[in-house]
Amino acid sequence: MDGNGHLSAARIRARLSHPVIDADGHWLEYGPVVSDELRRVGGDRAAEGFLSIGGQVRESLSLSVAERRRRRISQEAFWSSPARNTRDRATGMLPRLLYERLDELGIDFAVLYPTVGLRVPRITDDARRRATCRAFNILTAESFRDFADRITPAAVIPVHTPEEAIDELTYCTRQLGLKVAMLGSLVARPVEAIAATDTEAARFAAWYDTLGLDSEHDYDPVWATCAELGVAPTFHTGSRRQGLRLSPTNFTYNHIGHFAAAGHAVCKALFLGGVTRRFPHLRFAFLEGGVAWACMLYTDLIGHWDKRNRKALEHTDPRSLDRAVLMELAQKYGSAELVAALRQRDGWPDPDAVTATGGLDDLDDYAACRIERKEDLRDLFVGSFYFGCEADDRLNAWAFDRRINPLGARLNALFGSDIGHFDVPDMLDVLPEAYELYEDGLITADDFRDFTFANAVRLWGTCRPGFFNGTVVEKAAAAVLAETPGVRRPVSPASAG
Repeated sequence: MDGNGHLSAARIRARLSHPVIDADGHWLEYGPVVSDELRRVGGDRAAEGFLSIGGQVRESLSLSVAERRRRRISQEAFWSSPARNTRDRATGMLPRLLYERLDELGIDFAVLYPTVGLRVPRITDDARRRATCRAFNILTAESFRDFADRITPAAVIPVHTPEEAIDELTYCTRQLGLKVAMLGSLVARPVEAIAATDTEAARFAAWYDTLGLDSEHDYDPVWATCAELGVAPTFHTGSRRQGLRLSPTNFTYNHIGHFAAAGHAVCKALFLGGVTRRFPHLRFAFLEGGVAWACMLYTDLIGHWDKRNRKALEHTDPRSLDRAVLMELAQKYGSAELVAALRQRDGWPDPDAVTATGGLDDLDDYAACRIERKEDLRDLFVGSFYFGCEADDRLNAWAFDRRINPLGARLNALFGSDIGHFDVPDMLDVLPEAYELYEDGLITADDFRDFTFANAVRLWGTCRPGFFNGTVVEKAAAAVLAETPGVRRPVSPASAG
Protein backbone atom coordinates (compact mmCIF):
# COMPACT_ATOMS: atom_id res chain seq x y z
CA MET A 1 0.00 0.00 0.00
CA ASP A 2 1.13 3.59 -0.57
CA GLY A 3 0.69 6.45 1.87
CA ASN A 4 -2.89 7.03 0.68
CA GLY A 5 -3.95 3.44 1.30
CA HIS A 6 -3.81 2.49 -2.39
CA LEU A 7 -2.34 -0.63 -3.80
CA SER A 8 0.81 0.35 -5.64
CA ALA A 9 0.65 0.75 -9.39
CA ALA A 10 2.90 -2.26 -9.88
CA ARG A 11 0.72 -4.44 -7.63
CA ILE A 12 -2.44 -3.36 -9.44
CA ARG A 13 -0.84 -4.19 -12.76
CA ALA A 14 0.15 -7.62 -11.43
CA ARG A 15 -3.50 -8.31 -10.59
CA LEU A 16 -4.77 -7.52 -14.06
CA SER A 17 -5.23 -10.06 -16.82
CA HIS A 18 -4.64 -7.44 -19.49
CA PRO A 19 -2.02 -4.79 -20.30
CA VAL A 20 -2.38 -1.10 -19.48
CA ILE A 21 -2.05 1.46 -22.26
CA ASP A 22 -1.55 5.10 -21.39
CA ALA A 23 -3.36 6.89 -24.22
CA ASP A 24 -2.22 10.38 -23.27
CA GLY A 25 1.07 10.88 -21.48
CA HIS A 26 3.31 13.89 -22.04
CA TRP A 27 6.97 14.56 -22.51
CA LEU A 28 8.49 17.85 -21.42
CA GLU A 29 10.59 19.44 -24.13
CA TYR A 30 13.60 21.21 -22.65
CA GLY A 31 13.44 24.48 -24.57
CA PRO A 32 17.14 25.41 -24.87
CA VAL A 33 18.06 21.99 -26.26
CA VAL A 34 14.95 21.48 -28.40
CA SER A 35 15.27 24.89 -30.06
CA ASP A 36 18.91 24.17 -30.91
CA GLU A 37 17.97 20.77 -32.30
CA LEU A 38 15.14 22.25 -34.35
CA ARG A 39 17.59 24.77 -35.77
CA ARG A 40 19.87 21.86 -36.72
CA VAL A 41 17.05 19.92 -38.35
CA GLY A 42 14.93 22.66 -39.88
CA GLY A 43 16.95 25.87 -39.84
CA ASP A 44 16.32 29.23 -38.19
CA ARG A 45 12.67 29.36 -39.22
CA ALA A 46 11.85 26.16 -37.33
CA ALA A 47 13.66 27.29 -34.19
CA GLU A 48 12.06 30.73 -34.30
CA GLY A 49 8.62 29.17 -34.67
CA PHE A 50 9.15 27.00 -31.61
CA LEU A 51 10.52 29.86 -29.52
CA SER A 52 7.57 32.06 -30.45
CA ILE A 53 5.05 29.72 -28.87
CA GLY A 54 5.43 30.83 -25.27
CA GLY A 55 5.21 34.52 -26.08
CA GLN A 56 1.64 35.01 -24.87
CA VAL A 57 2.37 33.19 -21.62
CA ARG A 58 5.53 35.16 -20.95
CA GLU A 59 3.79 38.44 -21.73
CA SER A 60 0.85 37.67 -19.46
CA LEU A 61 3.03 36.66 -16.53
CA SER A 62 5.18 39.77 -16.92
CA LEU A 63 2.20 42.13 -16.57
CA SER A 64 0.55 43.45 -13.45
CA VAL A 65 -2.99 42.36 -12.64
CA ALA A 66 -4.15 45.90 -13.40
CA GLU A 67 -2.58 45.83 -16.85
CA ARG A 68 -4.01 42.40 -17.65
CA ARG A 69 -7.41 43.65 -16.54
CA ARG A 70 -7.09 46.76 -18.69
CA ARG A 71 -6.18 44.73 -21.76
CA ARG A 72 -8.39 41.73 -20.93
CA ILE A 73 -5.43 39.36 -21.05
CA SER A 74 -5.94 36.09 -19.22
CA GLN A 75 -3.88 34.88 -16.28
CA GLU A 76 -1.65 32.08 -17.51
CA ALA A 77 -0.28 29.03 -15.75
CA PHE A 78 2.74 29.50 -13.52
CA TRP A 79 4.65 26.72 -11.76
CA SER A 80 3.08 24.20 -14.13
CA SER A 81 5.61 21.34 -14.02
CA PRO A 82 6.67 18.99 -11.20
CA ALA A 83 9.39 20.46 -8.98
CA ARG A 84 9.48 18.92 -5.49
CA ASN A 85 9.07 15.51 -7.10
CA THR A 86 12.29 15.95 -9.03
CA ARG A 87 12.37 12.36 -10.26
CA ASP A 88 9.01 12.88 -11.97
CA ARG A 89 10.27 16.12 -13.52
CA ALA A 90 13.25 14.25 -14.92
CA THR A 91 10.98 11.43 -16.10
CA GLY A 92 9.01 13.88 -18.22
CA MET A 93 12.19 15.30 -19.71
CA LEU A 94 14.14 12.09 -20.32
CA PRO A 95 12.52 9.44 -22.53
CA ARG A 96 14.96 6.74 -21.41
CA LEU A 97 14.08 7.29 -17.76
CA LEU A 98 10.37 7.06 -18.52
CA TYR A 99 11.00 3.86 -20.46
CA GLU A 100 12.77 2.36 -17.44
CA ARG A 101 10.00 3.45 -15.04
CA LEU A 102 6.98 2.14 -16.97
CA ASP A 103 6.76 -1.08 -14.95
CA GLU A 104 6.95 0.94 -11.75
CA LEU A 105 4.04 3.06 -13.03
CA GLY A 106 2.02 -0.03 -13.95
CA ILE A 107 1.99 0.92 -17.64
CA ASP A 108 2.82 -1.51 -20.43
CA PHE A 109 2.68 0.87 -23.36
CA ALA A 110 2.50 4.67 -23.54
CA VAL A 111 1.38 7.08 -26.24
CA LEU A 112 3.13 10.39 -25.61
CA TYR A 113 2.10 13.85 -26.69
CA PRO A 114 4.32 16.93 -26.47
CA THR A 115 3.83 19.85 -24.09
CA VAL A 116 5.06 23.01 -25.79
CA GLY A 117 4.52 21.13 -29.03
CA LEU A 118 0.77 21.09 -28.45
CA ARG A 119 0.76 24.60 -29.87
CA VAL A 120 3.13 24.02 -32.78
CA PRO A 121 0.27 23.39 -35.26
CA ARG A 122 -1.29 26.71 -34.20
CA ILE A 123 1.66 28.97 -35.12
CA THR A 124 0.03 31.68 -37.20
CA ASP A 125 2.84 32.42 -39.66
CA ASP A 126 2.45 29.91 -42.49
CA ALA A 127 6.13 29.39 -43.28
CA ARG A 128 7.18 29.13 -39.63
CA ARG A 129 4.33 26.75 -38.83
CA ARG A 130 5.18 24.32 -41.58
CA ALA A 131 8.90 24.45 -40.93
CA THR A 132 8.46 23.98 -37.18
CA CYS A 133 6.01 21.11 -37.56
CA ARG A 134 8.31 19.28 -39.95
CA ALA A 135 11.44 19.76 -37.82
CA PHE A 136 9.60 18.97 -34.59
CA ASN A 137 8.30 15.71 -36.05
CA ILE A 138 11.75 14.69 -37.25
CA LEU A 139 13.16 15.43 -33.79
CA THR A 140 10.31 13.52 -32.14
CA ALA A 141 10.95 10.44 -34.28
CA GLU A 142 14.66 10.57 -33.48
CA SER A 143 14.10 11.02 -29.75
CA PHE A 144 11.82 8.01 -29.29
CA ARG A 145 13.08 5.57 -31.94
CA ASP A 146 14.93 3.39 -29.43
CA PHE A 147 11.85 2.88 -27.26
CA ALA A 148 9.30 1.78 -29.85
CA ASP A 149 8.37 -1.48 -28.13
CA ARG A 150 6.85 0.44 -25.21
CA ILE A 151 6.46 4.10 -26.25
CA THR A 152 5.13 5.79 -29.37
CA PRO A 153 5.06 9.60 -29.76
CA ALA A 154 2.54 11.75 -31.59
CA ALA A 155 3.29 13.74 -34.70
CA VAL A 156 2.01 17.32 -34.78
CA ILE A 157 -0.09 18.05 -37.87
CA PRO A 158 -0.98 21.60 -39.01
CA VAL A 159 -4.46 22.05 -40.48
CA HIS A 160 -4.66 25.67 -41.58
CA THR A 161 -5.20 24.21 -45.04
CA PRO A 162 -6.04 20.66 -46.09
CA GLU A 163 -2.95 20.62 -48.29
CA GLU A 164 -0.50 21.21 -45.45
CA ALA A 165 -2.25 18.60 -43.30
CA ILE A 166 -2.07 15.97 -46.04
CA ASP A 167 1.58 16.78 -46.75
CA GLU A 168 2.64 16.42 -43.11
CA LEU A 169 0.48 13.34 -42.46
CA THR A 170 1.99 11.59 -45.45
CA TYR A 171 5.56 12.54 -44.55
CA CYS A 172 5.25 11.56 -40.91
CA THR A 173 3.63 8.22 -41.66
CA ARG A 174 5.64 7.09 -44.66
CA GLN A 175 9.01 8.74 -44.05
CA LEU A 176 9.28 8.96 -40.27
CA GLY A 177 7.23 5.92 -39.30
CA LEU A 178 5.16 7.89 -36.77
CA LYS A 179 1.82 6.22 -36.06
CA VAL A 180 -0.06 8.74 -33.93
CA ALA A 181 -1.22 12.04 -35.38
CA MET A 182 -2.25 15.04 -33.31
CA LEU A 183 -4.13 17.37 -35.63
CA GLY A 184 -4.57 21.02 -34.90
CA SER A 185 -8.11 22.36 -34.62
CA LEU A 186 -10.01 25.53 -33.79
CA VAL A 187 -7.95 27.37 -36.37
CA ALA A 188 -8.35 31.11 -35.80
CA ARG A 189 -9.60 32.70 -39.02
CA PRO A 190 -10.15 36.44 -39.64
CA VAL A 191 -13.69 37.73 -39.86
CA GLU A 192 -13.68 39.05 -43.43
CA ALA A 193 -16.38 41.67 -42.92
CA ILE A 194 -14.36 43.26 -40.10
CA ALA A 195 -10.98 42.86 -41.78
CA ALA A 196 -12.28 44.67 -44.85
CA THR A 197 -13.36 47.76 -42.90
CA ASP A 198 -11.22 48.00 -39.77
CA THR A 199 -7.72 46.54 -39.80
CA GLU A 200 -7.10 47.42 -36.15
CA ALA A 201 -10.27 45.70 -34.93
CA ALA A 202 -9.49 42.72 -37.15
CA ARG A 203 -6.55 41.85 -34.88
CA PHE A 204 -9.06 41.00 -32.14
CA ALA A 205 -11.82 39.45 -34.25
CA ALA A 206 -11.55 35.81 -35.22
CA TRP A 207 -13.78 32.82 -35.71
CA TYR A 208 -12.59 29.31 -34.94
CA ASP A 209 -12.66 26.70 -37.67
CA THR A 210 -13.87 23.36 -36.30
CA LEU A 211 -12.93 21.54 -39.56
CA GLY A 212 -16.15 19.54 -39.86
CA LEU A 213 -18.84 22.20 -40.32
CA ASP A 214 -18.97 25.58 -42.07
CA SER A 215 -15.25 25.63 -42.83
CA GLU A 216 -13.87 27.73 -45.64
CA HIS A 217 -11.96 24.59 -46.70
CA ASP A 218 -13.06 21.08 -47.60
CA TYR A 219 -11.34 18.76 -45.12
CA ASP A 220 -12.72 15.54 -46.57
CA PRO A 221 -9.41 14.96 -48.42
CA VAL A 222 -7.67 15.06 -45.02
CA TRP A 223 -10.00 12.42 -43.59
CA ALA A 224 -9.56 10.36 -46.75
CA THR A 225 -5.77 10.56 -46.34
CA CYS A 226 -6.07 9.46 -42.72
CA ALA A 227 -8.12 6.47 -43.83
CA GLU A 228 -5.61 5.63 -46.57
CA LEU A 229 -2.65 5.85 -44.20
CA GLY A 230 -4.38 4.04 -41.36
CA VAL A 231 -4.18 7.05 -39.04
CA ALA A 232 -6.73 7.87 -36.34
CA PRO A 233 -6.97 11.68 -36.05
CA THR A 234 -6.53 12.82 -32.46
CA PHE A 235 -7.09 16.32 -31.10
CA HIS A 236 -5.39 17.88 -28.11
CA THR A 237 -6.49 21.47 -28.58
CA GLY A 238 -7.50 23.74 -25.73
CA SER A 239 -9.63 26.87 -25.64
CA ARG A 240 -7.93 29.12 -23.09
CA ARG A 241 -7.67 32.82 -23.96
CA GLN A 242 -11.06 32.62 -25.68
CA GLY A 243 -14.54 33.81 -24.87
CA LEU A 244 -15.43 33.27 -21.22
CA ARG A 245 -11.90 32.20 -20.19
CA LEU A 246 -10.32 35.62 -19.87
CA SER A 247 -9.88 36.12 -16.15
CA PRO A 248 -6.86 38.36 -15.56
CA THR A 249 -6.37 36.97 -12.04
CA ASN A 250 -7.37 33.31 -11.87
CA PHE A 251 -5.68 30.59 -13.93
CA THR A 252 -7.93 27.85 -12.54
CA TYR A 253 -10.99 29.74 -13.79
CA ASN A 254 -9.44 29.92 -17.25
CA HIS A 255 -8.24 26.32 -17.22
CA ILE A 256 -11.21 24.29 -15.98
CA GLY A 257 -13.17 22.88 -18.89
CA HIS A 258 -11.08 24.40 -21.67
CA PHE A 259 -10.07 21.07 -23.22
CA ALA A 260 -13.64 19.84 -22.90
CA ALA A 261 -14.99 22.95 -24.63
CA ALA A 262 -12.55 22.55 -27.52
CA GLY A 263 -13.33 18.85 -27.89
CA HIS A 264 -17.06 19.53 -27.70
CA ALA A 265 -16.87 22.04 -30.56
CA VAL A 266 -14.85 19.86 -32.92
CA CYS A 267 -16.68 16.63 -32.12
CA LYS A 268 -20.06 18.28 -32.64
CA ALA A 269 -18.89 19.76 -35.95
CA LEU A 270 -17.54 16.46 -37.25
CA PHE A 271 -20.80 14.76 -36.37
CA LEU A 272 -23.26 17.34 -37.71
CA GLY A 273 -21.03 17.86 -40.74
CA GLY A 274 -21.58 14.19 -41.63
CA VAL A 275 -17.90 13.22 -41.38
CA THR A 276 -18.62 10.01 -39.47
CA ARG A 277 -21.29 9.12 -42.06
CA ARG A 278 -18.86 9.60 -44.95
CA PHE A 279 -15.87 7.99 -43.19
CA PRO A 280 -17.38 5.25 -41.00
CA HIS A 281 -14.07 3.40 -40.55
CA LEU A 282 -12.18 6.38 -39.11
CA ARG A 283 -11.77 6.76 -35.38
CA PHE A 284 -11.31 10.22 -33.80
CA ALA A 285 -10.05 10.99 -30.29
CA PHE A 286 -10.37 14.11 -28.13
CA LEU A 287 -7.86 14.21 -25.31
CA GLU A 288 -7.61 15.51 -21.77
CA GLY A 289 -11.17 16.85 -21.52
CA GLY A 290 -12.70 13.77 -19.92
CA VAL A 291 -15.84 12.05 -21.15
CA ALA A 292 -18.66 13.76 -19.23
CA TRP A 293 -18.96 16.44 -21.91
CA ALA A 294 -19.21 13.72 -24.55
CA CYS A 295 -22.01 11.98 -22.65
CA MET A 296 -23.88 15.29 -22.55
CA LEU A 297 -23.20 15.99 -26.23
CA TYR A 298 -24.39 12.53 -27.26
CA THR A 299 -27.56 12.98 -25.19
CA ASP A 300 -28.12 16.51 -26.52
CA LEU A 301 -27.71 15.42 -30.15
CA ILE A 302 -30.42 12.81 -29.69
CA GLY A 303 -32.66 15.23 -27.78
CA HIS A 304 -32.34 17.92 -30.42
CA TRP A 305 -32.95 15.42 -33.21
CA ASP A 306 -36.19 14.40 -31.51
CA LYS A 307 -37.38 18.02 -31.76
CA ARG A 308 -35.55 19.31 -34.84
CA ASN A 309 -35.47 16.48 -37.37
CA ARG A 310 -37.17 17.10 -40.68
CA LYS A 311 -40.44 15.45 -39.62
CA ALA A 312 -40.45 17.01 -36.15
CA LEU A 313 -40.16 20.51 -37.63
CA GLU A 314 -43.75 20.13 -38.82
CA HIS A 315 -44.78 20.76 -35.20
CA THR A 316 -43.30 24.28 -35.34
CA ASP A 317 -43.93 25.06 -39.02
CA PRO A 318 -45.89 28.35 -38.90
CA ARG A 319 -48.07 27.10 -41.77
CA SER A 320 -49.53 24.42 -39.49
CA LEU A 321 -51.04 27.03 -37.18
CA ASP A 322 -54.87 27.03 -37.02
CA ARG A 323 -55.56 30.76 -37.07
CA ALA A 324 -59.25 30.35 -36.39
CA VAL A 325 -58.61 28.39 -33.20
CA LEU A 326 -55.96 30.88 -32.07
CA MET A 327 -58.34 33.81 -32.65
CA GLU A 328 -61.15 32.06 -30.81
CA LEU A 329 -58.94 31.41 -27.77
CA ALA A 330 -57.54 34.95 -27.90
CA GLN A 331 -61.03 36.41 -27.85
CA LYS A 332 -61.95 34.26 -24.87
CA TYR A 333 -58.78 34.66 -22.79
CA GLY A 334 -56.80 37.58 -24.18
CA SER A 335 -56.92 41.34 -24.00
CA ALA A 336 -58.65 43.56 -26.51
CA GLU A 337 -55.27 44.87 -27.60
CA LEU A 338 -53.96 41.34 -28.32
CA VAL A 339 -57.08 40.44 -30.32
CA ALA A 340 -56.82 43.64 -32.33
CA ALA A 341 -53.15 43.03 -33.10
CA LEU A 342 -53.91 39.51 -34.33
CA ARG A 343 -56.73 40.78 -36.55
CA GLN A 344 -54.41 43.33 -38.13
CA ARG A 345 -52.14 40.40 -39.06
CA ASP A 346 -54.93 38.22 -40.44
CA GLY A 347 -54.61 35.89 -37.44
CA TRP A 348 -50.85 35.30 -37.84
CA PRO A 349 -48.88 35.98 -34.62
CA ASP A 350 -45.74 36.39 -36.77
CA PRO A 351 -46.56 36.80 -40.47
CA ASP A 352 -42.88 36.68 -41.54
CA ALA A 353 -42.02 33.45 -39.72
CA VAL A 354 -42.53 31.18 -42.73
CA THR A 355 -39.73 32.80 -44.71
CA ALA A 356 -37.54 33.82 -41.76
CA THR A 357 -35.31 30.73 -41.90
CA GLY A 358 -31.94 32.30 -42.58
CA GLY A 359 -31.83 31.44 -46.26
CA LEU A 360 -31.23 27.73 -45.65
CA ASP A 361 -31.69 25.35 -48.55
CA ASP A 362 -32.37 22.45 -46.17
CA LEU A 363 -33.93 23.12 -42.79
CA ASP A 364 -32.75 19.80 -41.34
CA ASP A 365 -29.63 20.39 -39.20
CA TYR A 366 -28.92 16.65 -39.40
CA ALA A 367 -29.12 16.41 -43.19
CA ALA A 368 -25.42 15.57 -43.63
CA CYS A 369 -25.80 12.65 -41.21
CA ARG A 370 -28.63 11.08 -43.24
CA ILE A 371 -30.47 9.95 -40.11
CA GLU A 372 -33.34 7.57 -40.74
CA ARG A 373 -33.93 6.36 -37.18
CA LYS A 374 -32.77 7.35 -33.73
CA GLU A 375 -30.35 4.42 -33.54
CA ASP A 376 -28.40 5.91 -36.44
CA LEU A 377 -27.29 8.72 -34.10
CA ARG A 378 -25.88 6.18 -31.67
CA ASP A 379 -24.09 4.25 -34.40
CA LEU A 380 -22.56 7.34 -36.01
CA PHE A 381 -21.39 8.79 -32.70
CA VAL A 382 -20.40 5.97 -30.39
CA GLY A 383 -18.29 3.92 -32.76
CA SER A 384 -16.36 6.86 -34.20
CA PHE A 385 -15.33 8.88 -31.17
CA TYR A 386 -12.93 8.25 -28.27
CA PHE A 387 -12.33 10.46 -25.26
CA GLY A 388 -9.16 10.88 -23.22
CA CYS A 389 -9.78 10.90 -19.47
CA GLU A 390 -7.46 11.75 -16.62
CA ALA A 391 -7.22 9.06 -13.98
CA ASP A 392 -8.71 10.96 -11.04
CA ASP A 393 -11.92 12.03 -12.82
CA ARG A 394 -14.84 10.26 -11.13
CA LEU A 395 -17.10 11.07 -14.05
CA ASN A 396 -15.16 8.61 -16.21
CA ALA A 397 -17.66 6.04 -14.93
CA TRP A 398 -20.46 7.81 -16.80
CA ALA A 399 -19.09 6.55 -20.12
CA PHE A 400 -19.85 2.94 -19.15
CA ASP A 401 -23.31 3.43 -17.63
CA ARG A 402 -25.85 2.01 -20.08
CA ARG A 403 -28.65 2.99 -17.70
CA ILE A 404 -28.01 6.70 -18.22
CA ASN A 405 -26.65 7.02 -21.75
CA PRO A 406 -29.44 7.01 -24.37
CA LEU A 407 -30.09 3.78 -26.26
CA GLY A 408 -27.93 1.82 -23.82
CA ALA A 409 -24.68 3.24 -25.17
CA ARG A 410 -21.19 2.88 -23.68
CA LEU A 411 -18.84 5.63 -24.79
CA ASN A 412 -15.18 4.99 -25.52
CA ALA A 413 -13.27 6.43 -22.57
CA LEU A 414 -9.46 6.27 -22.74
CA PHE A 415 -7.10 6.16 -19.77
CA GLY A 416 -4.72 9.11 -20.09
CA SER A 417 -2.12 9.67 -17.40
CA ASP A 418 -1.22 13.30 -18.24
CA ILE A 419 2.15 12.56 -16.66
CA GLY A 420 4.59 15.43 -16.91
CA HIS A 421 2.06 18.13 -16.05
CA PHE A 422 1.09 19.94 -12.85
CA ASP A 423 -2.11 17.92 -12.35
CA VAL A 424 -0.06 14.77 -11.67
CA PRO A 425 1.85 15.41 -8.43
CA ASP A 426 3.10 11.81 -8.34
CA MET A 427 3.24 9.52 -11.36
CA LEU A 428 2.97 6.50 -9.08
CA ASP A 429 -0.60 7.50 -8.15
CA VAL A 430 -2.03 7.58 -11.66
CA LEU A 431 -3.02 3.95 -12.13
CA PRO A 432 -4.24 3.58 -8.51
CA GLU A 433 -6.52 6.60 -8.96
CA ALA A 434 -8.01 5.07 -12.09
CA TYR A 435 -8.43 1.74 -10.31
CA GLU A 436 -10.55 3.41 -7.62
CA LEU A 437 -13.49 3.41 -10.03
CA TYR A 438 -13.40 -0.37 -9.99
CA GLU A 439 -12.66 -0.66 -6.26
CA ASP A 440 -15.61 1.60 -5.47
CA GLY A 441 -17.99 -0.39 -7.64
CA LEU A 442 -18.55 2.38 -10.17
CA ILE A 443 -17.33 0.31 -13.10
CA THR A 444 -16.85 -3.41 -13.70
CA ALA A 445 -13.66 -5.31 -14.38
CA ASP A 446 -14.63 -5.43 -18.07
CA ASP A 447 -15.18 -1.66 -18.05
CA PHE A 448 -11.74 -1.14 -16.50
CA ARG A 449 -10.20 -3.36 -19.16
CA ASP A 450 -11.82 -1.27 -21.89
CA PHE A 451 -10.82 1.97 -20.17
CA THR A 452 -7.16 1.14 -19.65
CA PHE A 453 -6.51 -1.15 -22.62
CA ALA A 454 -9.07 -2.31 -25.18
CA ASN A 455 -10.45 1.09 -26.18
CA ALA A 456 -6.96 2.34 -26.99
CA VAL A 457 -6.37 -0.76 -29.10
CA ARG A 458 -9.60 -0.14 -31.02
CA LEU A 459 -8.85 3.55 -31.51
CA TRP A 460 -5.49 3.03 -33.16
CA GLY A 461 -5.89 -0.51 -34.44
CA THR A 462 -9.26 -0.48 -36.19
CA CYS A 463 -7.96 1.04 -39.43
CA ARG A 464 -4.32 0.08 -38.78
CA PRO A 465 -4.28 -3.47 -37.41
CA GLY A 466 -0.48 -3.52 -37.36
CA PHE A 467 -0.25 -0.51 -35.05
CA PHE A 468 0.96 -2.59 -32.09
CA ASN A 469 3.22 -4.94 -34.05
CA GLY A 470 6.62 -5.20 -32.42
CA THR A 471 5.39 -3.85 -29.08
CA VAL A 472 5.06 -5.60 -25.74
CA VAL A 473 1.26 -5.59 -26.12
CA GLU A 474 1.22 -7.03 -29.66
CA LYS A 475 -0.37 -10.38 -28.81
CA ALA A 476 -3.01 -8.97 -26.45
CA ALA A 477 -3.89 -6.20 -28.91
CA ALA A 478 -4.30 -8.67 -31.75
CA ALA A 479 -6.78 -10.62 -29.63
CA VAL A 480 -8.87 -7.48 -29.08
CA LEU A 481 -8.85 -6.58 -32.76
CA ALA A 482 -9.83 -10.11 -33.73
CA GLU A 483 -13.08 -9.55 -31.83
CA THR A 484 -13.66 -5.97 -33.03
CA PRO A 485 -16.15 -5.37 -35.87
CA GLY A 486 -15.03 -3.08 -38.66
CA VAL A 487 -11.30 -3.76 -38.46
CA ARG A 488 -9.86 -3.58 -41.93
CA ARG A 489 -6.49 -4.14 -43.49
CA PRO A 490 -4.40 -1.13 -44.52
CA VAL A 491 -4.81 -0.21 -48.16
CA SER A 492 -1.09 -0.05 -48.84
CA PRO A 493 1.99 -1.85 -47.57
CA ALA A 494 3.40 1.48 -46.38
CA SER A 495 0.74 1.71 -43.66
CA ALA A 496 0.94 -1.88 -42.47
CA GLY A 497 3.38 -1.37 -39.62
